[in-house]
Amino acid sequence: MSRLGMPDLGVATLNDMRDTAGMIASLDHSVPLIADADTGYGGPLMVGRTVTEYIRAGVSALHLEDQVTTKRCGHLLNKQLVEEDEFLARIKAAVMARRNGPGDIVIIARTDALQSLGYEMARDRLKKAIALGADVAFLEGVRSAEEGRRICEELKPTPVLFNCVPGGISPELSPKEAADLGFRIAIYPGFALAPVYGAVSRAARSLKGEGNEAVRAEFDMSPKSMFEVCGLREAMEFDIEAGGKLYTGGV
Repeated sequence: MSRLGMPDLGVATLNDMRDTAGMIASLDHSVPLIADADTGYGGPLMVGRTVTEYIRAGVSALHLEDQVTTKRCGHLLNKQLVEEDEFLARIKAAVMARRNGPGDIVIIARTDALQSLGYEMARDRLKKAIALGADVAFLEGVRSAEEGRRICEELKPTPVLFNCVPGGISPELSPKEAADLGFRIAIYPGFALAPVYGAVSRAARSLKGEGNEAVRAEFDMSPKSMFEVCGLREAMEFDIEAGGKLYTGGV
């Protein structure tokens, strides 16, 4: 949505996803980044390229799923899946690319099979992916806390990831609640979407109705203070220490 202004229907390409992930990863190299790699964007060769590109971009972990290439958000209905063999080929290709690649990365195997194939078949897909070398299991669309507890127990000792999407299929669990069920990782990919949408909508209505002063009354932040959030002071100090003269007088 933020990059293409479009819904999550499989329109983002490898380059779109890699470039965005690389930008985020570069903000603070001490913080590990998990990035969505969708279906790997093609067959085994393309999956291998995806893994290599994500490693080079500084991504610490990626998840690969078993939807068809023209996929959709995991919390929408009527998702289409590839055959199990094709999904496992994606995981095997990712493991091979990591072994032969420029660095390390955590491989998260994701299945969207719960909705259409049921719990047992979805769990078995994850078990087979783990046997091929996946490091983490990701059952998308967990429908209840008890189902979450069950998948964590049955896939031990492999870590299981919980995906908390506001308004989605799964229960909205806090990090502590997810941990208590046995999940080792919890991601909150949409936590800022509604707040940002609401704030921008209010600002746009204020601008149209009352002008820029109304916007500033609610969202008062200068360009300089915004730049400081993104490292303005650190950038200036770096330039000065290196002998640059551009920022010696401040900004």
